[in-house]
Amino acid sequence: MKIEMIKEAADLLADVIKKTPLIYSQVFSTESGNEVYLKPENLQITGAFKIRGAYNKVSHLTELERSCGIVAASAGNHAQGVAFAASRLGVKATIVMPSQTPLIKIEATKEYGADVVLYGDCYDDAQGKALEIHKEKGATIVHPFDDPYVIAGQGTIGLEIMEALEDVDIVVVPIGGGGLISGIACAIKEINPKIRIIGVEPKGAQTLNYSLQNNCVSELNAVSTIAEGVAVKKPGELTFSMVKRYVDEIVVVSDVDVLEAFLLMVEKEKLIVENAGVLSLAALKKLPYKNKKIVSVISGGNIDVVTISEMINRGLISRGRLFCFSVELHDTPGELLKIAKILADHKANVIKLEHNQFKTIDRFMHVQLEITLETNGHKHVKEIKKALRDESYHVTVVY
Repeated sequence: MKIEMIKEAADLLADVIKKTPLIYSQVFSTESGNEVYLKPENLQITGAFKIRGAYNKVSHLTELERSCGIVAASAGNHAQGVAFAASRLGVKATIVMPSQTPLIKIEATKEYGADVVLYGDCYDDAQGKALEIHKEKGATIVHPFDDPYVIAGQGTIGLEIMEALEDVDIVVVPIGGGGLISGIACAIKEINPKIRIIGVEPKGAQTLNYSLQNNCVSELNAVSTIAEGVAVKKPGELTFSMVKRYVDEIVVVSDVDVLEAFLLMVEKEKLIVENAGVLSLAALKKLPYKNKKIVSVISGGNIDVVTISEMINRGLISRGRLFCFSVELHDTPGELLKIAKILADHKANVIKLEHNQFKTIDRFMHVQLEITLETNGHKHVKEIKKALRDESYHVTVVY
């Protein structure tokens, strides 16, 4: 692919998409020891970068292809991009989504006028069903990543990064099937090959990593990650070749890394980002570089309120901000007061307390006390546990 194709896409998309700004992040700069800027595609019209590639692809369909309609498989964000493009360009769209797709993404896709079919457990299952519909009805496949027009559309992000920060040193990009990083890497490397492009994959879905290790397009047996938007078993032929050519390295992050980065984004940056969208931030603390200008691409923000609540709570636990434990007490007056004093002395805020004599074997002699605390981090938790043990309490950590 040539950069001219990406520049043509930028011209086509100029009046369609938002040109998302770069936002300097003090918190992630401090955490990583670098100068970190966010490229917030969660602020895009459909809540994710996918509109760029989808609109560019649908715009290049022939009249015959448009008349037959289009079909696409997606875990959510590509679905909304395709549905938006189809609605604006007057094309009938059918979207196949995995059964476990968050409701917010399903409803948003329907609101753009697309027909939604729920099928399978992951993107790859949905893609198989989309191919069946393609064969049965003659609808044109709009692939979420393995298509030159789609990749060119995503590559417009790279042009915008270079326009906003031409002396950038490193660009960090989430990886699912590889379309986003392929386009961005092509655009940036063609302008300045010295800029380092780093991809990020979750530990449970190392699609490109696995293929690069095998030196050919390879399929994972299974994927398991909280970042459902990048849960892809197999990359594309085109994306594999472009990642191999343009991407300098791939960093792997855990679900815990994702949780902690999500919490920081919500709490410090006041931005809502979906699990897959936060991958590039989760990778920052794993990079060996210091004092570099880094752009982290935030790929999307389509996440439902229930998931947000769960992510925040799990993030608080992983960062030592919530601590739940149990102790056994003698069933005598004043025992609860002793525990309360220890916690008060160490400035721990009690969120929940359960005093239950029926949870112990000898309920006439002992009661079990389970307490959930708001704490200030792992050091604070360690101090509280030590204080309790110094008073001869046996502490059992619940979470």
